[in-house]
Amino acid sequence: MAAGGGGSCDPLAPAGVPCAFSPDSQAYFALASSDGHLRVWETANNRLHQEYVPSAHLSGTCTCLAWAPARLQAKESHQRKKRKSEVTGTKDQADLLALGTAVGSILLYSTVRGELHSKLTSGGHENRVNCIQWHQDNDCLYSCSDDKYIVEWSTQTCKVKCKWKGDNSSVSSLCISPDGKMLLSAGRTIKLWVLETKEVYRHFTGHATPVSSLRFTTIRPNESQSSDGITGLYFLSGAVHDRLLNVWQVRSENKEKSAVMSFTVTDEPVYVDLTLSENKEEPVKLAVVCRDGQVHLFEHILNGHCKKPLTSNCTIQIATPGKGKKVTPKPIPILAASFCLDKMSLLLVYGNWFQPTIERVALNSKDTHICLERDISNCWAPTVETAITKVKTPVMNSEAKVLLPGVPGHHAPIKLPPAQPKEVENKRKLGSNEATIEERLGAMDLDRKGRKDDLQTNSFAVLLTQGLESNDFEILNKVLQTKNVNLIKKTVLRIPLRVVIPLLQELTKRLQGHPNSAALMIQWLKCVLTIHASYLSTLPDLVQQLGILYQLMESRVKTFQKLSNLHGKLILLITQVTASEKTKKGMSPGQKAKLVYEEESSEEESDDEIPEKDSDDNWDEDEDRDSEKDEGVDEDNEEEDEDMEDKEENEEDREVSSEKELNGDSDLDPENESEEE
Repeated sequence: MAAGGGGSCDPLAPAGVPCAFSPDSQAYFALASSDGHLRVWETANNRLHQEYVPSAHLSGTCTCLAWAPARLQAKESHQRKKRKSEVTGTKDQADLLALGTAVGSILLYSTVRGELHSKLTSGGHENRVNCIQWHQDNDCLYSCSDDKYIVEWSTQTCKVKCKWKGDNSSVSSLCISPDGKMLLSAGRTIKLWVLETKEVYRHFTGHATPVSSLRFTTIRPNESQSSDGITGLYFLSGAVHDRLLNVWQVRSENKEKSAVMSFTVTDEPVYVDLTLSENKEEPVKLAVVCRDGQVHLFEHILNGHCKKPLTSNCTIQIATPGKGKKVTPKPIPILAASFCLDKMSLLLVYGNWFQPTIERVALNSKDTHICLERDISNCWAPTVETAITKVKTPVMNSEAKVLLPGVPGHHAPIKLPPAQPKEVENKRKLGSNEATIEERLGAMDLDRKGRKDDLQTNSFAVLLTQGLESNDFEILNKVLQTKNVNLIKKTVLRIPLRVVIPLLQELTKRLQGHPNSAALMIQWLKCVLTIHASYLSTLPDLVQQLGILYQLMESRVKTFQKLSNLHGKLILLITQVTASEKTKKGMSPGQKAKLVYEEESSEEESDDEIPEKDSDDNWDEDEDRDSEKDEGVDEDNEEEDEDMEDKEENEEDREVSSEKELNGDSDLDPENESEEE
């Protein structure tokens, strides 16, 4: 039983890759790699049997798989009276492989025909399929998903027979009881369902994280407790990021909800296989493949409650041989393990997912730790393809000259330096003139004018991918601190799709930091969301993966209205202050007035009445002078002297009036003043 979904970025997703052994004596081993390809391997000779690539292998990657049970082949011998077409159809159905996808559809692949048998989509799941279970007796298929529902399918009509809500959260795992009447489902809690009525029979609690594996460990309950065929059965459960495998017992009373015992392992379980116990005295053998690449073997008789966690009886590891002192042995990860029919040997799958190595290992009850030395250096090359494809590699002659050595797909020309290193060393030894800097730069042949942006963009995309995959803080800082918008757009365009979600998660972390760095991260975030919007819309679990980013944006938007109100008030205050300063500085002291008007007092107006009379007399005198033009110059001079005397008198009167105002004598009437004069 495998834990699927290794390609997901969800931290609560099960580790490993979906894989399973065929039920008919483990003749085949099927695995769905992270690139969306389904590969079926022959366990006897370690050859690739079939390879299938679904049409939507990039958007709808395989998240789980399950072989059809072998009971259909057993039925064939009891149905000899049926037509040959029905018998062959039954045989083909025994080799069906069900594949669950990330978009909610289920594919049925026939390993006999080597093609897609049917597709289950209508009325099913709307989100990622987490687990698939075949029924032993009837042609039914059960699946669970992140949409909280459990669906019962008919493999004959490819339609939904029944659909019901399994939990308040996503349902992560399923398991059918040995008698085929009960169904175990795991979400936040483990529930035991009656398949006929779709009602909950028992509840079990004990895991804090999503359950990744469910297996019944006993075939039939004890006779003393057996009244309904299910009471007294034991089953096993393992969860994500949990190093304990719990064993539960179905009790008649509904009070006991905790586990009766547990097995402890070194890391999160990736693959679990066990041998069923047929009676009370037969022990259960358990093989657990952990995330660290080790296999832990347990053997225990299930006879009630056990307080302390049980440790493994044997641990199996695989490592490369250490040749000499310089070469240290390196561990080889074990991917899956399954008990053979004799229960005394184990099938191990180790190496890499693209070309694993399958080996049968005999078990010895005396050994507590087994370390196998295997050399898989030759297994990394895809030599198996020669047996399944018609592609022939050309035979290279020893006299052939290779002009551009390099890996396939690398088209960059390799330019050798013009000067040989021996000649340079001889020149330095002889003390001759060294090459100038201009000559050295010319020898390097760096054409940075035409290809500067392309080289920088390519290197930035490669560096960003390497930094996200290795979590290198220095590389990410070097790339994400750039301020060139065109460079950011080109870099985001050239990154692979698998890096988009990790890049968004890294940008979310940096947005929560210093405001100066947040301003730069917004440019990256804008480019990623606009350029890769079509890819992000195809992800079914996008809301869960970017939940932190959504919350961060909502918290920032909530304070925007308050900040805008404060900004408007500050603008009003600043404009009023600047306007008042401008009015104060309007009349500068350095400028001279071109025209000044002074308003006179009432006393000054009264003093001016006397010269007005004199002025009337002067007008009369002027008329007389006009009439008497024949008079001499002496008379004119006398009149001018009189006018001067009148003006002096007027000035003296003004001085006297001002003195009176100072002395408080300004209450005199202007008539009296004229009489005194």
